[in-house]
Amino acid sequence: MAHERNWLPLAIAASVVLVVAAVAVLLLEHNKPTAIVTPITAVSDVYAASLPISGLAMSESANLTGGKVTYIDGHIANTGARTVTGITVQVLFRTFAHEVAQNQTMSLKFIRMREPYVDVEPVSAAPLQPGGQQDFRLIFDALSPDWDGAYPEIRVLHVETK
Repeated sequence: MAHERNWLPLAIAASVVLVVAAVAVLLLEHNKPTAIVTPITAVSDVYAASLPISGLAMSESANLTGGKVTYIDGHIANTGARTVTGITVQVLFRTFAHEVAQNQTMSLKFIRMREPYVDVEPVSAAPLQPGGQQDFRLIFDALSPDWDGAYPEIRVLHVETK
């Protein structure tokens, strides 16, 4: 006598697994940070004139997934009279036609140490005093394929002071 297999428990288990997987994907996508895009016509912070940026250098490295990460290192000085606790910059990568290929707004991070690897921290962890200077690093996981390879334009959009 052949036994007939009851497929109902297996179908229920498979349905539960699919529902749990779908909920997990939705939650991960919902909590995923979105890139902030500020219009290129946005007005810079008044204090931005007191924060000149110099010494830009770009580099790349491979990441664990086989892609590449692009770094922009630079130097910023505080020529104003206030202590800076936060800096938001807009980075504009251009095409050969000088159109914007990528527009990204991000918090500037100071380089905390360089050995054995470069470590960064938010400006609030080591506020920039009046007359102070600091090296910074901006990190990009992906760049537009339309980018012309030239140094991007970096604008200080917002400054937090105390």
